[in-house]
Amino acid sequence: MISGRQIRAARALLGWSGQELADKCGISLKTLRRYEPQNGIPVGNTKVLESIETVLEGHGIIFTGDLVKDPGVILNQKD
Repeated sequence: MISGRQIRAARALLGWSGQELADKCGISLKTLRRYEPQNGIPVGNTKVLESIETVLEGHGIIFTGDLVKDPGVILNQKD
């Protein structure tokens, strides 16, 4: 699972707007905006969180660290 902070950071690394990520995940911007400000694992639909995680990983994001203490992301830039 991923944290709200990781979602925001991953989106920033990819240079995506909230709307771009929401569109790629098939969710509403309102849903994304509800998840991003939450610390730790966002309270919400697990399938939606898994969709966000899958889309971000598919675009080179690697999730690191502890979800609460030190959530992180790395962008694996493929040549």
